[in-house]
Amino acid sequence: MIKLGITGGIGSGKSTVSEIFTLCNVPVYIADTESKRLVATSPIIKEKLINIYGEGLFEGGVLNKALLASHIFNDKAKLEQVNAIIHPEVEKDFKEWVINHAHYPLIAHEAAILFESGFNKLVDKIVMVYTPLEIRLERTIKRDNTTREKVLERIQNQMPDEEKAKLSDFVIVNDGAHSLIEQVLYILKQVKDL
Repeated sequence: MIKLGITGGIGSGKSTVSEIFTLCNVPVYIADTESKRLVATSPIIKEKLINIYGEGLFEGGVLNKALLASHIFNDKAKLEQVNAIIHPEVEKDFKEWVINHAHYPLIAHEAAILFESGFNKLVDKIVMVYTPLEIRLERTIKRDNTTREKVLERIQNQMPDEEKAKLSDFVIVNDGAHSLIEQVLYILKQVKDL
C-alpha cells in the first residue's frame, strides 16, 4: 500500500483535489474532519483539555469551540499545547483507518498542516496543492464569510507555500488554467509505477 499525503494552504482547493482522488477509487482520510470528530468524542482529548482549561470548556458535554479558540488565538504556546493533545489521537485514528483500508493499493491523508503536525512522516509521497494567493483569498473570504485581513492572518500562521512545495513530491497547480483531473491522473500513474 502506498500512502499519499495531500496538503496546501487555506483556500488552495485541497478538498476538491481529495474529491478527485476519491472518485479515482483512492480513499482519503480528511484530518480536519476527523480531528473535529475526535475532539467531540474522545474521552482522552476531553480529559486533557479540561485539565488545562477547566470544566467550562465543555457545555453539556459539548466542546465550546469559541471558548477554546479564544484561549489559543494568537498564543502559539497554547496552540502547540492543544495540538500536542489532539495530534497523537488523530495519528492513532489514521493508523486504524489505514488498517481498515488495507485492501486498497493507494490511500491518501489530507491535512492543511501535514508538515507542521508531523503527519508527513506517516505517508510515502506528498502532493501539495498550489494556488495563487489572490485566488486563495477570494475563495476563503467567500466560503467563510470573513475579511481579507482575517484570511491573511490565518495564511501567515501556516507554512509558506514555497516551503511546502520544496518538501513535496508533486505539486498540483490550481489556478483555473490547469486541469485538476489531468494533474491527479498524472500523479496516479506516477505513483502506481513505483
